[in-house]
Amino acid sequence: MSFEKFKTLISRPVIIPMENIDTDQIIPARFLKSTTREGIGENLFYDWRYNKDGSLNFESVFNKSSRGLKILAAGENSGCGSSREHAAWALYDYGFRAVISSSFADIFRGNALNNGLLPVKVSKDFMKQIFDFPYMQLKIDLEDRRVSFVDSPQYERPKEFKVYEEFEIDLYKQKCLIEGFEDIDYLLSRSILIEKYEKENSNFTR
Repeated sequence: MSFEKFKTLISRPVIIPMENIDTDQIIPARFLKSTTREGIGENLFYDWRYNKDGSLNFESVFNKSSRGLKILAAGENSGCGSSREHAAWALYDYGFRAVISSSFADIFRGNALNNGLLPVKVSKDFMKQIFDFPYMQLKIDLEDRRVSFVDSPQYERPKEFKVYEEFEIDLYKQKCLIEGFEDIDYLLSRSILIEKYEKENSNFTR
């Protein structure tokens, strides 16, 4: 499965200013029987979006005009808990293309990168700005490795406001996200070079 190519993304973020959001909150364990990614986003944050009787929880940020937004902004240690890959599946299938936080659980970060979802780690100060100005759009430029606030005359910013921050990402994973590749897609895209190498080294002996 190829993913949507990621170069530049502009969106208002969905704000969850909570620390230690674990994978069981992202996708509850009872929905892990799914073996495909398609449709799993309907159960994203299910216990936050719905009441126990199955009715919509209108206090949930996900039921307040968040559909269609591409960026999730969450507190530190996002994606902690069990290593379920379904969490990344659900976020991507729901429509998110990036998650911004001041820190991520390592396994969640790896699962996100492997499933077309960009984890953007920023400083706590920059994260606080995102929380303090939730209606400002963010721009994520993957090629430049930069996340920035989109200028808006509607919001007056303090003088010390930091307009952008750079983030780190593995060069290989950056390439895969820009091209919309899974690991196997990347290898197939290099098949001509691989065949050439094999032909040139077919008589190599130790």
